[in-house]
Amino acid sequence: MDLLIDQEFADKIPPLTKEEFEQLEANIMADGVVINPLIVWNGVIVDGHNRYRILQMHPEIPYQIHEKEFTDRFEVIAWICKNQLGRRNLTPAQRKYLIGKQYEAEKAMQGGSTFRERDSETGKFTSSAQNEHLRSSEKTSARIAGEIGKSQSYVRRAEEFAKGLDAAEEISPGIKQEVFSGSLKTTDSDVAAIARASPDDRLELVENLRKPRAVARGQPVKEAADPDLEDDDEEADEDIEEETESYVPSKASIRQISAAMASDAEHPEHRMPTEFIIEELTDALDSMIFRWDFMLGEHPDEAGDKECRRQIQLLVEKGRAYLKLYRGGKKRDAE
Repeated sequence: MDLLIDQEFADKIPPLTKEEFEQLEANIMADGVVINPLIVWNGVIVDGHNRYRILQMHPEIPYQIHEKEFTDRFEVIAWICKNQLGRRNLTPAQRKYLIGKQYEAEKAMQGGSTFRERDSETGKFTSSAQNEHLRSSEKTSARIAGEIGKSQSYVRRAEEFAKGLDAAEEISPGIKQEVFSGSLKTTDSDVAAIARASPDDRLELVENLRKPRAVARGQPVKEAADPDLEDDDEEADEDIEEETESYVPSKASIRQISAAMASDAEHPEHRMPTEFIIEELTDALDSMIFRWDFMLGEHPDEAGDKECRRQIQLLVEKGRAYLKLYRGGKKRDAE
C-alpha cells in the first residue's frame, strides 16, 4: 500500500541521527518484520515516518497499518506532538517546540485562531492570530500546563518559540535542527522575536542568532581566585565584580525582542499583572535550573574536568553579580 507523507506532520517528528536510523533499520532487519504498526489517517502517515522510509528500502519486510480517526488535521498535529512528548528522549528545545505546536493546534481545534487555506507552495496551513476566543485559549493553556507540570505562561511562550523557530527555518533551512541539537545556542526571546518581526527584519534577526555574544561593558568576567574552585569560599563569592559579560543585540533585535516580551494575547493593553510577571520570571529561573541540571547531570565526567569546573564557576559568578542588582526587588545601577 502506498502511503502519503504530509510534510507538516513529518516536521513534528524529531529526526533520528544517522546512527539511530541505522540501528532502527538493523533492528527491523533482524526481526524480519515491523513490529509496531504505522499510524495512518486517510492514507497519510501520522506516526512511523522513519519505519516507512526503511520499508521503502526493503519492500519485502511485512508491516501493518492502524487507521486512526481524527476530526481534522489540527487534531492530528496535537496528537503527534503529545505522542512524541510522551515517548522520546528530547532536548529542552525539542520539548518546548512540541509543546508550542501542540498548543497552537489545540487552539485551532477550539477556534482560538483563524486559519487560512493550505499554502499552495509549502503545503502548510497557517494561522493569523486574532485572539477571538481568549477564554477557550486560557482553558487550553491551563490544561496543557497541568499535563506537563509548567505554568500557562510557559505554554504560551513555547508557542511563540515554535513560531519563531519555524520562521527562522524558512529563512535559513537547517537552523531548526541546530537549535534542537544544541549546536546553536540561542535564547527563547531571540527566537520568538523572529516570528513577530517584519519580513525586512527577519533576516537580520536570524543572522544575529549565529553571532557570538559581545562584551557589553568592555570588561571580561573576573576569574575565580582559587584554581581548584573550592565550594566553601563564600567570602570570595560576596566580592564578585558587578561588571559582567552580556549580549548586545542589534537595534532591530532590541525592538522585536521587546515587543515579544511585552505583548501577550490575554493582556493586549500591555498592563502586566503581578501574577503574570512572577510567572515569567519563575519560568526563566526554572528553565535555567532544568538546563543546568540536565547538562551537568548527563555529563558528570566532562563537567568534573578542572577547566570545565573553572568556566562553570565563572558563569555562577556572572549570574550572582547580575542578581545582586535586583536586591530589594528593583534593579539598581551597578556600583
